[in-house]
Amino acid sequence: MESISHLKHTPLHALHLSLGARMVPFAGYEMPVQYHEGVLKEHLHTRAAAGLFDVSHMGQIAIRPRSGRIADAALALERLVPVDVLGLAEGRQRYALFTNDQGGILDDLMIANRGDHLYLIVNAACKAADFEHLQRGLGDSCLVTMLNDRALIALQGPRAEAVLGELWADIASMRFMDVAEADLHDVACIISRSGYTGEDGFEISIPIASAVDVAQRLLEHPDVMPIGLGARDSLRLEAGLCLYGNDIDTETTPVEAALEWAIQKSRRSGGDRAGGFPGADRILAEFTDGAGRRRVGLRPDGRAPVRGGVKLFADPEGTVAAGTVTSGGFGPSVDAPVAMGYVDTAHALSGTKLFAEVRGKYLPVTVSALPFIQQTYKR
Repeated sequence: MESISHLKHTPLHALHLSLGARMVPFAGYEMPVQYHEGVLKEHLHTRAAAGLFDVSHMGQIAIRPRSGRIADAALALERLVPVDVLGLAEGRQRYALFTNDQGGILDDLMIANRGDHLYLIVNAACKAADFEHLQRGLGDSCLVTMLNDRALIALQGPRAEAVLGELWADIASMRFMDVAEADLHDVACIISRSGYTGEDGFEISIPIASAVDVAQRLLEHPDVMPIGLGARDSLRLEAGLCLYGNDIDTETTPVEAALEWAIQKSRRSGGDRAGGFPGADRILAEFTDGAGRRRVGLRPDGRAPVRGGVKLFADPEGTVAAGTVTSGGFGPSVDAPVAMGYVDTAHALSGTKLFAEVRGKYLPVTVSALPFIQQTYKR
């Protein structure tokens, strides 16, 4: 357990305390895990209305080409990620992965084309390493800057557009993965139509000096409730979204993780810019030949959840190993336990019956398609 005295605080820390948050260590920060209403109500409120999340612990990074040509920054970044950055239009963003030489995942991130620079959002626990990785890989051609002067919040849920629409009417014209500048309460913000709950929603980058004011004003709306890490985790699990360090890591390839959709055709074998990223030989070979294991959804029988780290077997006696659970818990929106994990490809077909070892017993689970809920992104 991290020592509370050595934890960092986000710009919204005092606001969390004033709202009665229960704070816990997370990725080097003291973060709210839940508020007075509790995880269950926070989860269901986000699915029904709008939830406000503090994600300021995550890293915001700008990459500016020394040549002044955004295409040069895009091509430089393509040396580190297996996605099409050059084809990313201005005002758009996409999901990406940093990979290592063995094809494992160093981090997952978002990349936005801001016209004259690229804007990245990376995971909190990885941001220092990611920054060094970018400087080493791009420093000769780009200026890489950690944006320490900005906070980041996420407004998620079916009422998110209506709430922000009261502050900026043009919000309705944005579609999933659009990025735009807008003034919210006279504060210049960067808004992306994205998030990590499976719901329609937005992530909002705000100058630190104005972060509390913007967050408080959003919380004044009757549709908005503050949401902690507990509900954030159950929401993303229901949506089938990976948590770095749990579901993906340096030992996991994108193909094993069922993230092939994140690698565009231009970067695959036969594409005009195929390969050229760390681990390309292994990753592209797995596109052709398949991987030995696969990330899948899991639905336990009954009401008892199975947690990360639980071993999976192909038989009720536990003699034939099949895989491991990486994330698991109760899904409030589906009113049932849900989980994700890796299983041997031979056991990865939806409907396959497996058995989870929990306290010496072998509980039936069924391989399931992901996500567990219908995603509501505005495309």
